[in-house]
Amino acid sequence: MKLTLRRSADRGHADHGWLDSHHTFSFADYHDQAHMGFRALRVINQDRVRAGMGFSTHPHRDMEIFSYVLEGALQHKDSMGNGRVLKPGEIQLMSAGTGVTHSEFNPSQSDGLHFLQIWIVPQKRGLQPSYTEWKPTPAMANAKDVVVISPDGRDGSAVIHQDAIVHRLRLSAGDTVAHTVQPGRGAWLQLITGELRAGGETLRAGDGVSTEDAGTLTLTANQPVEALLFDLGPFAGR
Repeated sequence: MKLTLRRSADRGHADHGWLDSHHTFSFADYHDQAHMGFRALRVINQDRVRAGMGFSTHPHRDMEIFSYVLEGALQHKDSMGNGRVLKPGEIQLMSAGTGVTHSEFNPSQSDGLHFLQIWIVPQKRGLQPSYTEWKPTPAMANAKDVVVISPDGRDGSAVIHQDAIVHRLRLSAGDTVAHTVQPGRGAWLQLITGELRAGGETLRAGDGVSTEDAGTLTLTANQPVEALLFDLGPFAGR
């Protein structure tokens, strides 16, 4: 199985004062033709937002956008009438469809916010906008491998309009998980914290690794690990 690495230090970076962001793929003023996305996966931004700051109301359309909170709290409001505050370990998924506006703020006046912002291209344009969440049950909180997003809502996951299955991994040092990549599919692993081995390569926080080869992707944690694993179907682009 051929693996392609995307090192944390090679990502795009933007420091706006209130926002410090690292871009795995091209985003905003950061453009790298070699890193425009992976299949339908278009954006992985690791964002840190200062206390009391955030993204003011702005529009989106025809994109599946989800946020995974790592530290602090994320306050969401949108034009569909949703208003939520998400805590660490929780996910929100917004299907922008025909058009939606939203804001994302750090409601704390003292603590920073750390989260992943991820965009996935939907299977088709012009969908009805929608909003869903995923919150772990006590049994899921520290499970090694949990499906958090899928096209069919399996295992209580949030529903996405794309052939994309997203796993959240939480491993203790020495733990191993094996993920089968079926023929025609691709996998991208984004390491959030810790250190692990994948196919003879060592990954550290912020690193990504991908493959488009069928077979077994074996991941072994050298340290306690948190990661997202994207299992993606064929994508013709748009």
